Amino acid sequence: MSLSFSLLLALAALVVEGLFGYPAPLYRAIGHPVTWMGRWLAGLEQILNQPAYGFAARRAAGVLALLVYLASIGLVAWLATRALLPLGPLGFAALVLLAASLPAQRSLAAHVGAVADGLDVSLGDGRRAVAKIVGRNPDALDEAGVARAAIESLAENFSDGVVAPILWMALGGLVGGALYKAINTADSMIGHKDDRYAAFGWAAARLDDLVNLPASRLAALWLILAAALTSGASARDAARAVWRDARRHRSPNAGWPEAAMAGALGLKLAGPRVYGEILVDDAFMGNGRRETDGADIRRALRL
Repeated sequence: MSLSFSLLLALAALVVEGLFGYPAPLYRAIGHPVTWMGRWLAGLEQILNQPAYGFAARRAAGVLALLVYLASIGLVAWLATRALLPLGPLGFAALVLLAASLPAQRSLAAHVGAVADGLDVSLGDGRRAVAKIVGRNPDALDEAGVARAAIESLAENFSDGVVAPILWMALGGLVGGALYKAINTADSMIGHKDDRYAAFGWAAARLDDLVNLPASRLAALWLILAAALTSGASARDAARAVWRDARRHRSPNAGWPEAAMAGALGLKLAGPRVYGEILVDDAFMGNGRRETDGADIRRALRL
């Protein structure tokens, strides 16, 4: 598959997903590819992540599980591509439908927009909506905190839920996009630092950081360019915030789109946040105002 074909597939998938999302009839018929990935990884984890193993053995088991998991998903995506390409326009359309399941721009916009809509009704509605997209305790958030959480989630997920799958699809076709999504799913499931996953999920977390590195920088650049074309946003302040703050984030990647978003909108995002009952002392992104509301969420969505 040529690079030009991969780029065409990525652009077609982006348009189809943006317009229609993942088709409901297809979901009812075969489910969602990410669900398949999650079930496969959960099965491998149940077999290989044994509490009786020592730390080094569990780390090695995690590497083995990740290799088996990625090899099988890459093989399925390759076989699907080989089977569909000879079918002409109909095969390409089917390939686009599969590829359109990998980015998540439509669902991301819907979930973040629901937070703004919820805040229009009440703080409680906003908290319930934001709880669906962030891991922090919503009961500890006031209206400004709910709005900031939604904007931060939008910025980060724009990078790893939209830019990254499209980037890797443009470079590697359905196989590239599927492998990226598999890595990102693995990080979400097992890339944690608790007793169960600190060793077993180590490889998944490190690999996710690696594959998201180019996408996070590209996402920041995209937001800077978008700010230049968006009324009420500042490309110059977005670029300054990225230069000043992006590397101060505890994540090697999340700080880039968050800093760009903060600077573009004149906000101060991130900073100390409560996840569960744990206070995470993170650096601030941007040097604007902390008071935010539903209108700022909608500004972020327009950007």
